[in-house]
Amino acid sequence: MKILRALRFPTLRIFLTASLLALVTSGAGATIRYTISVEHPERHIFHVTMEIPDVTGEVTVQMPAWNALYQIRDFSAHVREVEAFAGENRAALEKMDKLTWRITGNGTITLRYSTYWDERGPFATQLNADHAFINPAMILMYVSTRRGESVVLNMPDIPSEWGATGATLKLPEQTSLARNFEFAAIGYDTLVDAPIEAAKFEEFDLPGMIPPVSVVVHGDKWKKKEIQEELRRICTYELKLMEGAPYEHYTFIIHLGQAAAGAGGGMEHANSTAIFLRSEEELPNIAAHEFFHLWNVKRIRPATLDPVDYAKEQYTRALWFAEGVTSTYAAYTMVRTQLWSKDKFYFDLSQQISGLEGRPANRWQSAEESSLDAWLEKYPLYNRPEESVSYYSKGQVLGVLLDILIRDRTDNEKSLDDVLRAMNHEFAKQDKPYRDSLDIRLTTEEVAGGSFEDFFRKCVSHAEPLPYSQIFPLAGLDLRTAQRKRPVLGFFFERGATGEAVVQDLDAESSAAQAGLRSGDVILSWNGSEPPRNVERWVYSQKAGSVVHLRVRRDDREISIEFRIDEVTETFYQVVEDSHAGAKAKRIREGILRGTTQPVTASAAKR
Repeated sequence: MKILRALRFPTLRIFLTASLLALVTSGAGATIRYTISVEHPERHIFHVTMEIPDVTGEVTVQMPAWNALYQIRDFSAHVREVEAFAGENRAALEKMDKLTWRITGNGTITLRYSTYWDERGPFATQLNADHAFINPAMILMYVSTRRGESVVLNMPDIPSEWGATGATLKLPEQTSLARNFEFAAIGYDTLVDAPIEAAKFEEFDLPGMIPPVSVVVHGDKWKKKEIQEELRRICTYELKLMEGAPYEHYTFIIHLGQAAAGAGGGMEHANSTAIFLRSEEELPNIAAHEFFHLWNVKRIRPATLDPVDYAKEQYTRALWFAEGVTSTYAAYTMVRTQLWSKDKFYFDLSQQISGLEGRPANRWQSAEESSLDAWLEKYPLYNRPEESVSYYSKGQVLGVLLDILIRDRTDNEKSLDDVLRAMNHEFAKQDKPYRDSLDIRLTTEEVAGGSFEDFFRKCVSHAEPLPYSQIFPLAGLDLRTAQRKRPVLGFFFERGATGEAVVQDLDAESSAAQAGLRSGDVILSWNGSEPPRNVERWVYSQKAGSVVHLRVRRDDREISIEFRIDEVTETFYQVVEDSHAGAKAKRIREGILRGTTQPVTASAAKR
């Protein structure tokens, strides 16, 4: 899918040609139109109007149940005041289930509703006095049988001091009376795969990037030159790696500092990404991950996720590759562009292995099973070390092991880079999804010229111990163990049917318990914001001794509790270079760090 994207000018954007404009807007009857009002943003209510042309008898509309995260989140729970009109007359409207409404009428049907959103983060939607950040699938209904029709979205009442941007922005029309920001796409799926930011923000282009890459920053205390240079190096490397850009224009939407308080992470989209960060230092690795998603998952796409079904879960065995191997390439990009030293690269890999091997579930949950169970991640119980492993961590480690094996079997002539490029040519550029782990294995075998069935059966489909001791020496690496301390909270929380975070499994010896926290307490605020979506990932990013401020409800009372994060001792796995490695292993190691392939025999001949 391609988004029709405008050329960037200082004050406006226009489409490349009149024919492209005609493609988006051709035939009023073929275009479904949305209007989003953000009047009184401090009320957190979007007022949505949807105009559906050419209706005969009746039309059925739905609100997505999920988007961005692999979680059923039922966005219709935010919807209220739904009404429909056929021309000037009110139309019969019947709610069929939690997602679906049926409207009876003819001609152009106008649907109006309100939806409340004040949730911060790249996977969320928020409207407040500071900004509007919109993941459109969270607020826009669709006609399931007409998702391929062209769509136009208007935002006519953006506050005068704000701008608006997004990958489908067409032309901000400005007159003396009003401003209207218009977004256009070739279909609903394309429109909702492009988040929108409206706020006071700074926007700039990365120097020397063709096609252009733009950066939108909403936040404070950031350094433009550093962000510009880091993103330029990341984009330049990955575009070279994957042999060209799959977009006409790409946009980074970045929230930093206070603008990202209480949120974190990034979300990939077909021609853009949204990133929320506490500090600028976190940006490069996340940006490298999200930018590589341009290929891996957005275009190199598993058949089990294509096309999107917004109404129910879509189960796939391939997230270890789509997400985990994308993390492999984020780390590769960081070290190959020298944004990381090789020691930092080894440390990051060591952390992934330590996190993986420190989870008892690693003994029984495979990479494919972890991928299938992604839909359980919204339940805190599932995220415990005894219950699951992360397809991010396991996939990242598998990516490195697979790369080493490919390089070893081909005398360092081929690598995992070649597998990604081959899948890009065979699947993405042919607009054809791949068959989960099967086509990943078959492509690997084609590149490496031999069977990888044993590796995929044992390490991907099943949960046999990963063969570090057999594979790492092939790249002149050694895996050692040491003891280290890590932060722990001393409790979990689980969200009930109403979404409230309820404290469970409280360790009586923990600092939290000593400070007065009790099992069954309902967490109302966490450091002044919402409780983290994944508390285990959150605490892993903290330091022992850091203070946590909770506001909880117990019975009919609200209580403030303050405690310090505890720490425990655990085994840490450390990836180090083997000083006694042979020439071939050293060449493979350097190839991984630098992103090069060169046969050992050829390099030896040159010497």
